[in-house]
Amino acid sequence: MWKTHPKALPYLFLSEMWERFGYYLMIGIFTLYLKDVEAGFAMTEKEASDLYGTFIALVFLTPFIGGLIADRYLGYKKSIVIGGLMMGVGYFMMGIHNLPMLYVAMTLVIVGNGFFKPNISTLLGNFYNEEKYIAKKDEGYNIFYMGINVGAFICNFFGAALQILLGWQYAFMAAGLGMFIGVIVFLLGTKHYGNKTDKKGIQEGDMPFSKIVLYILVPSVIFGIIGWLLKGVASDINLDSAIFGSDSTDAFIFACIPVVYFYGSLYFKARAEDKRPIGALLSIFAVVILFWAVFKLNGSALTTWADRYTDREISGTTKAVFNSLKLSKEIEYKKDSTELYDSSFRLQKENGEVKKVVDYPVYFRNSSKEKTPQEGSKVSIWATNLSQSINPGWVIILTPLIVAFFTFLRSRKKEPSTPTKIAFGLLISALSVLVMVAAVHIGNNGTEKVSVWWLVANYGIITIGELFLSPMGLSIVSKLSPKNITALMMGGWFLATSIGNKLSGVLASMWDTYDDKANFFWVNFGLLMFATVLMFALVKNLNKVMKDHGIN
Repeated sequence: MWKTHPKALPYLFLSEMWERFGYYLMIGIFTLYLKDVEAGFAMTEKEASDLYGTFIALVFLTPFIGGLIADRYLGYKKSIVIGGLMMGVGYFMMGIHNLPMLYVAMTLVIVGNGFFKPNISTLLGNFYNEEKYIAKKDEGYNIFYMGINVGAFICNFFGAALQILLGWQYAFMAAGLGMFIGVIVFLLGTKHYGNKTDKKGIQEGDMPFSKIVLYILVPSVIFGIIGWLLKGVASDINLDSAIFGSDSTDAFIFACIPVVYFYGSLYFKARAEDKRPIGALLSIFAVVILFWAVFKLNGSALTTWADRYTDREISGTTKAVFNSLKLSKEIEYKKDSTELYDSSFRLQKENGEVKKVVDYPVYFRNSSKEKTPQEGSKVSIWATNLSQSINPGWVIILTPLIVAFFTFLRSRKKEPSTPTKIAFGLLISALSVLVMVAAVHIGNNGTEKVSVWWLVANYGIITIGELFLSPMGLSIVSKLSPKNITALMMGGWFLATSIGNKLSGVLASMWDTYDDKANFFWVNFGLLMFATVLMFALVKNLNKVMKDHGIN
């Protein structure tokens, strides 16, 4: 497989695999760690989801700046190594049980990801721009992205075992170690990189970095500070008087105002022949925001579903295997001092302190009668974060099938256009949410746990939607963008992803406000259906724009 590809591919494949191993291990345990009353920070669902949303939003915002700095000043090798080391240190620091230290660690991961993520992909593309490899470009990227999902799949097993055996700190250390291995593997391939890692410098027509700072970054920081300081009306559910639910959400929304204005101005100031492609891309950005808002619930609301509402008890051979691999833990059915949750699993606090009560472990709160064990007996339950491996597992299984499906359609000259694929991807993703609506009803609105197969089905369907939509994103941006603002439009894609990620945190932070959890999922379904209808309405125009630009 490797012989017909650049010699650098195995090193980039393994570097990315280990980098994603670290990142997704951290993401898989992040909100669980924040909410852990004994060994974490005892955050409520709202607090943890809000911080999670802000974090992953900023993680996807920095690649725009990191890519520009690598292109023009540092080069790709230095940027990748700097970014990898920053993330590795950040993961190690996350395990230190101190809130200010956690924020420092998150900052290192956010900035480090900005240097690493866009540049290793760009470096791979540099090799496939050579004449002898150009025909293998799609295959090369498929191999590369498989590395991402292999890393994302296996990491949660390590995270689960280390957390159960040794605690959160060691799970985060494993994430950091994975990142450092990725950097070492990358450096081992240095002799195969040649001049492909060199900086490109400022190209003709590029917007100067000083203008980007002046027109985008500085106004965003100023507006973000204004958003943080402005206050709305205090209430029982909005104690800090935030306008949009939390100070961080206020700051993020306000910070986006000058950025959205800037991208809107690109359209209005563009030459006549550039208006349509820019308008087409901006409309796609708007649509994918809603996709990522729902998709990224995997690390927040769906992790909560796996933790509180999914039957995780195992027995027989499964129990023996999971226990031997330290992927499950035993809990005893007896009353003891434990944190107090209400009937909807909302953590109860008084004056910032968690209330305690003598009761059975919270896991048994919504166990069915036949699943309730005898007093003093123990049951084994699999680790919650293992649910985070379902999506990458589906990606590994479904990618060859989706590729084969479109190859078959192409051979019959019936392959849909990229905009049509995106529209169907949104529709399929919307259907996945209906699985969770059904799961809520089967579990009588959370009063009884449901099978993990509901989560498996949900992830399976939304993964198909992801494979219809996500791989098309940067490809269509690179094809439709006017040459002089390609980098800015690439930044627009990352910005849309970032806004979607933050919106995901906002949605998840509202989980506790829904007494009927089906309504939470109906809101998500409505958002995706709105995006679907909008995208189908745009398909005809988008197809014409692509055809006018010679894109089949």
